[in-house]
Amino acid sequence: MKEIIAKLDSELKELEHELRIELPKEIAKAVELGDLRENAEYHAALERQSFVKARIGQLRERLGDLSTMDLSNLPTDKAAIGSSLKLKDLDSGREVNYQLVLPEVADLGKGLISTTSPIGRGLMGKQNGDQIEINIPAGKKRFEILEIKTAHENDQAG
Repeated sequence: MKEIIAKLDSELKELEHELRIELPKEIAKAVELGDLRENAEYHAALERQSFVKARIGQLRERLGDLSTMDLSNLPTDKAAIGSSLKLKDLDSGREVNYQLVLPEVADLGKGLISTTSPIGRGLMGKQNGDQIEINIPAGKKRFEILEIKTAHENDQAG
């Protein structure tokens, strides 16, 4: 969970820097070009500014939610946000590792699965030894849960 908070906080700091430093420079440079009605650079900078402000709001809200999240309320024996899972793909026989994370930090290539994705939703609340079938856009995935490390165990290890 600490890694998730750190990643979101890092993104927030980068966007705040962009909003306070970079974008005002871009807007000023675009204004110097003259007629603002047909100034693509000016409109692009304003659009980016609007996006950055919205994303900053989202990140602050999410970080606020996380700061009030009480890990003691998360289950200690079931998959939940922050849990790492070792699974056996029952169709291929391969072992796969996933960590259940917030959508903002999901990265399938790194094994970070959003709790709102089909696989993430299918894993939530499951326990060691459970066999599950999950409907995904490409069909069905079948897994056996070999091992779960909950957010509690991951925070102690990290």
